[in-house]
Formats: sequence, C-alpha cells, structure tokens
Amino acid sequence: MWNNAPSCLNMPDSPYMTNKHKSPTNIILTKVLNTPCYVVYEDRLRANLDLIADVSRRSGAKIIMAFKANALWKTFHIFREYGVEFTASSLNELRLGVEELHCRAHSYCPAYTESTIGDYLAGSSHITFNSISQWETFRGTLDKYNEANPDKRVSPGLRVNPRCSVVETDIYNPALPGSRFGAEASQLEGGLPKGIEGLHFHALCESSSEDLQKVLEAFETQFGHLLPFVKWVNMGGGHLMTRSGYDTDLLVKTIRDFKDRYPHIDVILEPGSAFTWRTGDLIASVVDIVENDGIKTAILDVSFACHMPDCLEMPYKPTVSEALDEQAVAALSTERIYTYRFGGNSCLSGDFMGDWHFDRPLKPGDRLTFEDMNHYTTVKTNMFNGITHPDIAFIDAQGEESYIRKFTYEDYKNRMS
Repeated sequence: MWNNAPSCLNMPDSPYMTNKHKSPTNIILTKVLNTPCYVVYEDRLRANLDLIADVSRRSGAKIIMAFKANALWKTFHIFREYGVEFTASSLNELRLGVEELHCRAHSYCPAYTESTIGDYLAGSSHITFNSISQWETFRGTLDKYNEANPDKRVSPGLRVNPRCSVVETDIYNPALPGSRFGAEASQLEGGLPKGIEGLHFHALCESSSEDLQKVLEAFETQFGHLLPFVKWVNMGGGHLMTRSGYDTDLLVKTIRDFKDRYPHIDVILEPGSAFTWRTGDLIASVVDIVENDGIKTAILDVSFACHMPDCLEMPYKPTVSEALDEQAVAALSTERIYTYRFGGNSCLSGDFMGDWHFDRPLKPGDRLTFEDMNHYTTVKTNMFNGITHPDIAFIDAQGEESYIRKFTYEDYKNRMS
C-alpha cells in the first residue's frame, strides 16, 4: 500500500519572530472573516519551525511532528520546506503523512493487529511496540517484511515506562501507576528482547526542559543497561520548546550530554504542541446576552464542547484577546468592569466557561478572539448536536487570507452515514 513512499497575537518573546515573520494587520484582517472561524497564521508557523530547526541543528536530535496535535495538511507545504518528518499512531495518520509530507512514519500504536500490521510496516521507517507480547506476536511479520524489502527496512523499537510523573493532569499523564503504556524495567532485567533496535519513552505533556532532565535520569537509571545495545532512543513528545520562557539551551545541553554518553545512539523527539503553539486563533461572535441569578452569560456562535474540547477536558481557560488581563482588572474600579460567562451554542448544560472581564458591556455582534486554538484543538473537534463546524482560514506571510476549508451540512450528514 505504501511501497512508493520515500523514506497574544504575535510571539514577541520568540527570538525567531523576525520582521519577515510578523503580520501587524492580523486583527484587521480577521474582521472580514465570517464567524465562527479558526485562523492559522503562516508567520507564526514559520517562527516555530525556525526555532525547532535550530534546536535540532544544535542538539543533533531529529525532531519530528506528532499528527495528534496537528493534522491541517493544507499547511504541510510549509513543513515540507523544513524537511519535517512525522510520527503516526493510526493508519489514517500514517497515510496522511506519506501522502502530504512525502516521507515514511515513525509509528507507534498501543495495539497492532493482524489486519493493520502490514500497512504500518509498509509506511514506516521506524515502528515502536507497546509491549513485549506485541513484539513477540509480530516479530516474524516484521522479519519477513524486512527480508522482502531491504531498501525499505523498518527499525523496530520497544516503548518503556520510566515511571516518572511530571504531568499534573492525570488524563494526560502516561506514567501514572497502572499505565497501559510501555514495558517496565522489571520486565527487562534479562536484557533487550532479541531484534529490538530502539527504545521509546513518552512521559511529558507541554513540559519544560527541566522536566525532561528528570524523566531522562529515571530512564537511564532503570534502562541504562540496555542502551549499549540500541541504535536509537525516541524521547517522545511534550517538549514545548516554542513556549515563551522554555530553556532551549538546557534542552540542547541535555540531548548533547546524552549523546556524549552514548555516541552510537540517534536521538528522536516527537513534540506535538511545539510545532503549532500559538499559531492559530478561533474567532467567535456574541449572539445574545442572558442574565440569571446575577450572572451574565454571553451566548456565542461557537461551542466549548464541540470546538474547544480541551477547555472542558483539561480543563483550561483560554485567553481572549479582547478581554482585560489581570493587571488591567486590578487597575480599574469595580463599576468600570463588566464580567461575563461565555456559553456555547450546544444544548449540553456544561457547555460554558467563565469568567472574562471587559471595560465595556458586550453586545450581540461583538467579536471575540480565543487565542492559541490550533494545536490539539482542530484535531479534537466534533459535531455533537450537529453544531456548525467553524471554517478554517489561512493568513499567509504577506497578510493575504484564504479559506482552507468551509464545512457544510454534507460533512455532518456523511459522517453519520
């Protein structure tokens, strides 16, 4: 199947947000777009890609993109310019990367099956098995594939669990007690399973370079006896190197020190959020104002449950560009502050969040900008209640707008059939 596959509104804190990467007219431009609409900015994508490419160059690590955070393939022409490769955890992600990034995947899936393993092998350069039993089940299949396709050989790896928790939100913490992810050190005391060439750990989520240091120390303590015998180590995702304040120098040093200890090992990172961190917004409009029990709710033409599910799942409260920040609220008298809860336009009772503060009353027709709504958001959206899905727009480096996608009734109907 895959045999033809080749192997705030700007980011002022980023040293890579150069003049050529700035679009000073973004706010004006988005006012001509219909709402609701996701807006993705080329300048911000390139700023992140420049930083990631620099980290890769300085550290010697290969940094690939996780599609679980970003699958807007109509922007992939920009990623191809930087030679970005990808990791896939499903056959759909694998096929998308082969077709749109023109390379083979670093695949990881919690459970391969007899019906899927062949397609995974045909589209992958590296494949990680979640357990020793999965490796034992499919080792013969992989060996036969590699014998028949020596020019497209797949390198097998095993996921391991360093049991080092640095993620506070449990549903995003792969190192919780009883985790279903990866083999534990006690299962590998006798050595590396025969045929395994790499080790993969993933224990971060939008984490710091200091967090990586902690996890890497735990990994080496528990699995260091295996490292002389592997060709590569995949340090997983969650390296939020494009976030303001992230210590990229420490990340580079941490990786280089590891490579100094194990010069024969190739290091791979596969962040998701870092590639598209603060590269897109969701533009919404106020439709109505409802007041009950002294609480004013601005009803919007978007839904937290459908269009911003992480806000309820994580949970986290997104920044709204037009709202007052904490410093501005503190500087104003109570009489000059207007407070609103935001309500989504679905019938789910819990489809709301609060509170946001403004220096003027909101009214129907006002536009609101939910910042940083590209990574993870666009891949997690759903069509619950048949709610209209936001359009997706793209603003290029010259400030020109175009639509990546407009959703219609047929998208909802076909998904249900």
